[in-house]
Amino acid sequence: MRRGAVRSVVVAGLLALGTGAGAPPGWASASAGPEADVAYHGRVHLAGAHLRIWLVPENDGPAALANATLRVRLSAELADRQELAEGCARAGLREVVCETGPLPLHGRGRHIGLALALRERVPEVVVRVDTWWNGGATDRNHVNNEHVVLALDTGDAYAF
Repeated sequence: MRRGAVRSVVVAGLLALGTGAGAPPGWASASAGPEADVAYHGRVHLAGAHLRIWLVPENDGPAALANATLRVRLSAELADRQELAEGCARAGLREVVCETGPLPLHGRGRHIGLALALRERVPEVVVRVDTWWNGGATDRNHVNNEHVVLALDTGDAYAF
C-alpha cells in the first residue's frame, strides 16, 4: 500500500473515532472505560515558514492506554505537501493528528516530532495541542493535555 493511501486510511479511521469537536460520543462518560491522565510536554520552534514541534505524551494513570490520538491545530495554514512522522496524518488546512502509541501507567509514549511547512511565512503561529481521542478512557484532568503556545518567528524554542 502506498504511503499516501496509508495516511488516508489512518485519517479515515481517526475520523470514525472522533468528531471535529474533539471526542466520540460517550467518551466523557465515567463508566465508558478506564481512567487515565494523559499529559503532553514539548517544544515549538518557528523559523521562516517552517514550524517544528517535538512532544512526548505521558500517562499518570490510574490505567495504562493501548493508544490515544493527539491533535495539533495551528493559526496558520499548512503548505499543501507535508512529510509527516509515522502515525501522523493531516486532518485539515491547519490540523494534524498523531497516534501516541502505548501509554503505560506512569510512563511515557513515543516521542513525536513534526517538521511542518507553512503555506507562507508568518510572524507568529498559535499552536494548540490537545487530546482528540483518549483511547476510550476518561481523563478528568485536562489542564496537562490542553496547551496553547505562541511561537514567534525568532528561531527560539517555546516549551510547554
